[in-house]
Amino acid sequence: MPRGRKKQRKIFVFDTSVILFDHNAIQNFEENDVAIPITVLEEIDNFKKGNDTKNFEAREFIRIVDKLSEKNSLQNWIPLNGPKKGKFKVIMNGQDVQNDTNKIFGTSKNDHRIINAAITLEKEEKEAKVTLVSKDINLRLKAKALGLHSEDYETGKIQDVQNLYTGKQQYDDIDQELIDTLFQEGAVDAHLFKTVILTANQYYILKGKKSSVLAYFNPHSKMMERVEKRTCYGINPRNAEQTFALHAIMNSESPIVCMQGVAGTGKTLLSLAASIEQRSSFKQIYLARPIVPLSNKDIGYLPGDIKSKINPYMEPLWDNLKLIKNQWSETHRNYKRIEEMVNKEKVVVTPLAYIRGRSLSDVIFIVDEAQNLTPHEVKTIITRAGEGCKMIFSGDIYQIDTPYLDEQSNGLSYLIDKLKGHELFTHITLEKGERSELANLANELL
Repeated sequence: MPRGRKKQRKIFVFDTSVILFDHNAIQNFEENDVAIPITVLEEIDNFKKGNDTKNFEAREFIRIVDKLSEKNSLQNWIPLNGPKKGKFKVIMNGQDVQNDTNKIFGTSKNDHRIINAAITLEKEEKEAKVTLVSKDINLRLKAKALGLHSEDYETGKIQDVQNLYTGKQQYDDIDQELIDTLFQEGAVDAHLFKTVILTANQYYILKGKKSSVLAYFNPHSKMMERVEKRTCYGINPRNAEQTFALHAIMNSESPIVCMQGVAGTGKTLLSLAASIEQRSSFKQIYLARPIVPLSNKDIGYLPGDIKSKINPYMEPLWDNLKLIKNQWSETHRNYKRIEEMVNKEKVVVTPLAYIRGRSLSDVIFIVDEAQNLTPHEVKTIITRAGEGCKMIFSGDIYQIDTPYLDEQSNGLSYLIDKLKGHELFTHITLEKGERSELANLANELL
């Protein structure tokens, strides 16, 4: 910026979706000012009751605003806490503009009131650049159609998702003698592989002139270790990535494992089979997934008690358990063992809403469809881990069912990007579908 030129003031107006995504969002805009339409406070009030993360976010935001208003009027600009922070206020709807907007869109909605509030603020603060911030794509489009600058909430977004860490790497032209030694001895000093970039807990396909080997860099021993194909409770890996996934889940030195891949790559099945294989090392196996109601309806509209309401959402987890169990006859000990584990609640299928406030020790916790979680929800889950807990997150970052998340902002992408290379974290991307040729056809061509 040229010397002597005054920096333009920026004011960001929040939609409700931003608050429900991150209750602390008002602190993430540096020295710029933040405004909340009063309609947003009304909507937040409707979300304050409940056990979902969005209810927690709503309650926390209400506490933040309450603290800011202890000695100040919310209709005045209030300094935010911390160095180099901007100011905050609640803004009204702007009645005159509202009538025009309702006429344009043909209906009266809270979204329109939020846009009206931002447009009114823009007219009042003529020297400032006013921007509406929303996780709702359609609301952003409506704002832009009316000439109001609008953008997504970027905090926590992964910018280069196309090059997201895959957890594996292939190297050709590796010294055949090193590969032979790795086959014979099972481990070789990793630094002898001069051309290989070493990353903690990363998997490698190492190819020489005569043969190749699957390998893994152990950050604790600093050794390149051979990864052997193994069967877990009757489930055989069908490709290199599945072999790596089973190795990661069975690895006691890696308490958090992540798997990303399209439908049919075996994420849930492998997680469950490898967990049952090491049942003697853990007290319980928890299987959980976020509940994403169809058509954005709350599960309360479904008939029955809470167990009846959540069963439809948990059915895919039971399907995978049945697939493992049905490899044997009903009289086989492995079949009976799984039945017994379910009956004695050694294997528990549960919605994620019930994890808040718990401490999970000596359990394997499998989180399915993790792409439907926010980064904050993923963090909340991991902070529940006690001693001896192993957590497995799986999902497909391109198959998101929640309206305010995408491949850049979901919790699974965030987890992979932030923890890559850490000695406690292992990730593998599964690429080849193994469910059926029909499922592969759908993934590739539809």
